[in-house]
Amino acid sequence: MVPIKVQGNKMEEKNKLYVGNLPYSATSDSLKELFAGSGEVVDAVVISDKFSGRSKGFGFVTMKDDAAAEKAIKDTDGKEVDGRNIKVNIARPMRENNR
Repeated sequence: MVPIKVQGNKMEEKNKLYVGNLPYSATSDSLKELFAGSGEVVDAVVISDKFSGRSKGFGFVTMKDDAAAEKAIKDTDGKEVDGRNIKVNIARPMRENNR
């Protein structure tokens, strides 16, 4: 079972990671490959612009469990990838848009 922390009315998954400052050349496959050394990767996705298809420079990786997620943070946070130091931490729930 995946550990979950309730924050307000939103649930926070402890095994889902935010990965920022990715090179624009990064793909979901290369992201998955980067994190595979830290444990089993359930899902990896690089977020791209819906119109141009170009990477927005960040993505999300879901590890099998929280232990693998913690190891992945230790292994990859600050690591240089194609000349950029990536930022890795536990993903926060999306904020509600007040439009």
